[in-house]
Amino acid sequence: MIVAADNLNILNPVVAAALQNLEAGPLQELARRCEQAGAKILDINPGYLSAKHEDRMTFMVEAVQRVSRLRLMLDSPNPKVLAKGLAACNQTPVLNALTLEVEKLRGMLPLAAAHDTDLVLLLLDERSFPPPSLEGKVAVAMQLREAALDAGVKEERLIFDPVLPNLSWPDAWAQVGEIVKLVRLLADGALFQSQGRTLVGLSNLRSGLRRTYPSRVAEACLYLLAGAGLSYALADVLQPETMEAVRLINQMALVSSF
Repeated sequence: MIVAADNLNILNPVVAAALQNLEAGPLQELARRCEQAGAKILDINPGYLSAKHEDRMTFMVEAVQRVSRLRLMLDSPNPKVLAKGLAACNQTPVLNALTLEVEKLRGMLPLAAAHDTDLVLLLLDERSFPPPSLEGKVAVAMQLREAALDAGVKEERLIFDPVLPNLSWPDAWAQVGEIVKLVRLLADGALFQSQGRTLVGLSNLRSGLRRTYPSRVAEACLYLLAGAGLSYALADVLQPETMEAVRLINQMALVSSF
């Protein structure tokens, strides 16, 4: 399982201040710490950007690339912002994330196809809602996959994100169970003719709830998902307990492969 650091996002006060003041130093220090902690991918998320500030994505990419050679994941709902990041990247990034919303389909698919990037398919419907049931998630996965393939994105470039719920949702635990089932179906190749890669945003679970739910709740979820065949975890890599869980998961996976 590969870990992508979600620390370089606008909800982090360090990132917010750095973008406001256009200071590269704090971003670079954070990127170094994430790499030292064991991240293999750095998620670059400048948050919502007006047309006037779309170059903030460029600023983040250029700043981070000066101190790290890790692969980048460009994270934005705005295709124009993703295009800015793509133009600044030294190596092909991951684009995060496509949903069934019409504007995203129109804007992101041509980018992913033209640049031959990996593309995260976020299983959200036309209204940007995650279907709660396994059947609903499968239906959205099939629609997104078909749209991507029709646009010229290669099958092996697709990464499915079933959208972990926030634990404040009334059906959160049930949705986690459905997501584990979906990850297993994709990893086993039961849905499509080939095995599908999967990603979850682990921080979604406890966002705003860290005082209510300890980190071991997220780690338990990570163990379940890893057992089902999860490919990528987008997580806070500066959380020692999370990285220890990742280390144990990968160690056990290595031993079991012999």
